[in-house]
Amino acid sequence: MERFVIIVAGGTGQRMGAGIPKQFLPLCGRPLLMHTMEAFHRFDAKTRVVLVLPAGQAVLWNELCTLHGFTLPHKLAEGGETRGISVRNGLDTISATGGVVAVHDGARPLVSQETIATGFALAESGKNAVPALPLTDSLRIIDGNGTRALDRTLVRRVQTPQCFPLYVLRMAYDHPDFMHFTDDAQLVEKAGFAITLYEGNAENIKITAPFDLKLAGLLAGGMTPGLLSQQNRQYDE
Repeated sequence: MERFVIIVAGGTGQRMGAGIPKQFLPLCGRPLLMHTMEAFHRFDAKTRVVLVLPAGQAVLWNELCTLHGFTLPHKLAEGGETRGISVRNGLDTISATGGVVAVHDGARPLVSQETIATGFALAESGKNAVPALPLTDSLRIIDGNGTRALDRTLVRRVQTPQCFPLYVLRMAYDHPDFMHFTDDAQLVEKAGFAITLYEGNAENIKITAPFDLKLAGLLAGGMTPGLLSQQNRQYDE
């Protein structure tokens, strides 16, 4: 069954306080976005990668690819004003009529092989798979009367990749208000499909602030040697 991944990289770097978009910031010597893409290539080199970048960032990305000798095959799509539009634009580049598709945040470079494998396997069995983790902090919810405790066992932290049969995600993005959804699972659920949660990996953090990048660097340093440190890896098939 053909596999696709739409990697959405729409960061601007504002919360990072950086002069370049966060997906291009260095992690172990190379842009973190490259590590994100490599994770899916390591899982299955035949996975078709679609990278969605904001308008105007393609030139910089191509320059970085040349600088770092990054030749992993991928197709570029232009991002939109919202995440929903960006995903839809990526989806429109896929001409296949069957298969499964994952949607993944470009700023999650430490997704594990097990998380990717489980998501794709569930999608290939017809399920709509979303990785999630339980919470360890106590929670309180704010309402009109102040705050009250919320049972944390009823809540999960949602991650990506979110994996679906290709036809399901296409049907979901036929919704007239698709551009207002910030989570693909919500849109798929709105289209009438059930969501299957599975356990993600704790290292699969979304890098949005300087602390996250520092933490990712520490976590990457403890991963299997070679996975994040190969500077000149080639991907020619």
